[in-house]
Amino acid sequence: MPPSPSVRGDPDRPAPWTAGARREVLPNGLTVLVQRDDSAPVAAVVTHVRAGFFDEPDEWAGLSHVLEHMFFKGTPTRGVGAVARETKGLGGYLNAGTGYDRTSYYVVVPARNLGSAIDIQADALQRATLDPGELARELQVIIEEARRKRDTPSAVASETVHELLFDRHRIRRWRIGHEEALAKFTATELRAYYASRYVPSRTIVSIVAAAPEDEMLAAARAAYGSWPARPADVPDGPIEPPRTGVRVRTLRGDVAQADLVLAWRGVPPLDQAEAALDMAAAVLATGRGSRLHARLRETGIATSVGAWHYAQGDVGVFAVHADGDPVQVPAMIDGIAAEIARLRRDGPSAVELDRARTLFRVRWARQFESYEGRASALAGAEALGNVRLLDEEYARMLAVTPDDVRRAAAQYLDPDGVSAVAYLPRDRGADLDAGALRAPFDAAPPRVDAPTGPAIRTSPGRAVTGRSVAGVEHVRLKGADLLLRRRPGTPLVTLGAHFPRGDWETSADAGIAALAMRSLVRGAGEWDAAALALASERLGGTLNPVANADWVGLGLTATAEQVGAAAGLLHSVLTTPRFDAASVGIERDLLLEEARQQVDDMFRYPFQLAFGGGFGETGYGLPVGGTLESLSALDAARVRDWHRNSVLGVRPVIVAVGDGDLAAVAAVLAGTFGSWDPRTEPAGRADPAWLVRDAAREQVVTRDKRQTAIAMAFPGPVHRAADRPAAEVWAAVASGLGGRLFEALRDRRSLAYTVLATAWSRAAGGALVTYIATRPEREEEARSEMLGELAKFTAEPPSSTELDQARNYLAGQAEVSRQSASALAAEVVEAWIAGRGLEELEDPGAEYRAVSAEEVLAVAREHLDPSRRSEGVVRGRRSETG
Repeated sequence: MPPSPSVRGDPDRPAPWTAGARREVLPNGLTVLVQRDDSAPVAAVVTHVRAGFFDEPDEWAGLSHVLEHMFFKGTPTRGVGAVARETKGLGGYLNAGTGYDRTSYYVVVPARNLGSAIDIQADALQRATLDPGELARELQVIIEEARRKRDTPSAVASETVHELLFDRHRIRRWRIGHEEALAKFTATELRAYYASRYVPSRTIVSIVAAAPEDEMLAAARAAYGSWPARPADVPDGPIEPPRTGVRVRTLRGDVAQADLVLAWRGVPPLDQAEAALDMAAAVLATGRGSRLHARLRETGIATSVGAWHYAQGDVGVFAVHADGDPVQVPAMIDGIAAEIARLRRDGPSAVELDRARTLFRVRWARQFESYEGRASALAGAEALGNVRLLDEEYARMLAVTPDDVRRAAAQYLDPDGVSAVAYLPRDRGADLDAGALRAPFDAAPPRVDAPTGPAIRTSPGRAVTGRSVAGVEHVRLKGADLLLRRRPGTPLVTLGAHFPRGDWETSADAGIAALAMRSLVRGAGEWDAAALALASERLGGTLNPVANADWVGLGLTATAEQVGAAAGLLHSVLTTPRFDAASVGIERDLLLEEARQQVDDMFRYPFQLAFGGGFGETGYGLPVGGTLESLSALDAARVRDWHRNSVLGVRPVIVAVGDGDLAAVAAVLAGTFGSWDPRTEPAGRADPAWLVRDAAREQVVTRDKRQTAIAMAFPGPVHRAADRPAAEVWAAVASGLGGRLFEALRDRRSLAYTVLATAWSRAAGGALVTYIATRPEREEEARSEMLGELAKFTAEPPSSTELDQARNYLAGQAEVSRQSASALAAEVVEAWIAGRGLEELEDPGAEYRAVSAEEVLAVAREHLDPSRRSEGVVRGRRSETG
């Protein structure tokens, strides 16, 4: 399946990812970048301002993030909320992010609306009102965001480690700012920051679109050319002195599990060691075949583990993060220390580095699949000097040698320069000790041979014919269905085997599907877990098990020429899993740790409580990962029985999305899966009943947190229901930037940072869901105001303006969402298993454009009955004065 010629290039060799990109500096100093990409009808505009946390003096710490929020708060010609509403009406979405050395604003729209999107973004950039009253209200929202961050253990641990690593540099400060300082910012200070940092010479506008370059450049000149040039006034931050010494800090709080971060000072961007340190992180913790995944997660020591090197401004940080049972923290440290020491002494093997390079190539290609990702990458490279740095970075990463990695690790991952933070429960786990942290690095790590395994068996292809429906080629085999979709310009293949569920999990076996699918990748046939991970990742991707209440599956992304081997590997894993008792036991214990850890998530856990109250102890009411009670009863024998009935016994749908010759891909897949012989058909499942009838049900958990999070769930339409599009239009009117709930509860009342509504629909159940997180003292106000806003939807239909914006937004998103192969594959699977069939993919925007205001009102009246709601509440602690 060779890739077709494309601007995206071939990920197997250093390629000009910047091919066709054009750069123009306007007379005022603003830089414009444009690149044409016709692979999807999409346009992205990224505004990259070289102003971030590093550009704030101490008295303005957090102010760049405040300005990011105020960017959307209006201009002289666009009132508060108009920027978001107009963008929504274009069928697009916008967002922003503040980093250490930049603030980026981006909008993604259907390509036909690019001109209007540029006009909106240019107006917001050049003429932000920065009204004092709006600032006062938005500061309360930002304070809620800061409180939410303080309730997120991984964020607290990661930022605290910077305090230990650095003594003077601005990276050591709490990025978002502290509540007390945030509350005191004035419009005068904000305007001074805006005037001194937001100037043309520090701004890059990057546009990637399915449009001619000349048109993009002309639109940019017209929109930005009149912005007056003015000098920037950005004082440098303090210079960081050299340092040595091991530093540790232990944090304690109301958390269920431990978060551990070990970190070293790295290198800044463009340093000659940057690529080697990036590869070191990949060798250590990217993918199932990585060293730390094998040492810590496969053995059950850690629930998850990751490593990264990030370079910002004039500094870099190399960090390793692990979480899990607090009593396992010493073992986590021992494992990390052993692998760091081994990397410093021996470097990676050629096989390990080949695996890491392949994963890098796939991740890079995926980044460039997204229009916003591509535009952001171009802007980031330009900020460092030139867009061609992207091509150079790609080439440098592929050229890294094992000895390069060894030398970089030996120089920068010095045991005498490590800092560590552990965030532990109040009553579990031992405090970190500097001596105990340093000692494991001196142990002589054993030499470890690279894993090996058998060659992947591939089947000879056989020609097959099918029918084309909505751009999807459907081939019906004797025991399986093949669904193939072309994604132009993507030199990858996203491949997956999916199995419809024929049963509901109950309180007695919740998590059985997740346990079985995750145990699949712990060994199959002649491959043990390490060899299986290596085999898949040398093809280009990590084996990805999926389990939900409607289907299970196993996916793999491969480079285009490896589709035959990828299909053969998937088939082998699905048909010959080992399911040995020890491996299943370790995976079950990890699921148990994740179930304990779930209660620390102030977003997901309230939804779990709400859905449990609404659907009860079956199907959608249970967490897919299981409960502490159900998981404890599962074992390898039950997993084998489930797999025999629910995978081998079921007719799968095999989905492939990529570029190239679909007939050739179909032949390969038919040769591989043509002998599949399901023994059963999925049993028909009754739609689960919504249990809340005449009085709202509240599931409350009280925690020592800075916020209270409230999820409300109401019964809603299933995916196939005729009124499901109307329910999604309701959610688009209610939620998101410019939505009713956002404006009423966040913009006008400053109740929360996160406010949302969504229409959740599945094959056999649905719900209309809302969420808000606020300070505990305002819980009743937040609940009352949320219910009050929802009641308005049942009293009168949305206005014509609201309706048009919502319909245009959803129709536009149906186009915009098709940027990536993985998104296209997910769309196909959902339509086939949970939807009305492939026909619904023909024009997914049509069903939204046909929704009337009266249909939205009818959906609200039918479903938003407050007496039928189920609430999940994680209640934080009130302050003494609250």
